[in-house]
Amino acid sequence: MLMESIAWAQGTGGGSSAASGGAGGMLSLIPFLLIFIIFYFLLIRPQQKKQKQQQALLDTVKKGDKVVTTSGIWGTITNLGKQTVTLQIADNTKIKMQRENIARLRSEDEDKDKDA
Repeated sequence: MLMESIAWAQGTGGGSSAASGGAGGMLSLIPFLLIFIIFYFLLIRPQQKKQKQQQALLDTVKKGDKVVTTSGIWGTITNLGKQTVTLQIADNTKIKMQRENIARLRSEDEDKDKDA
């Protein structure tokens, strides 16, 4: 009889704790939500912004632009394709590479440093 009353007491008290457990479950999600927000603003958003800038650069390059590739090769664009670029890296030396490998445009100050 004593065991039955203990079980009955535990069973009836469980209903009120189940309602408060739902709210506790929502509160336990807040730290995960905060971590996701921090990751978004510190990692994901800056990476997306950088990708948009790189794509804008690749869309605006034209014949005659002086560029630096991702592998560090300095050259001048002599021909553009949809996915490829031909770079002149010396007087009689041209290489063909993927357009995505253009890292940045060279400035005129860098050209002066190269000759020095």
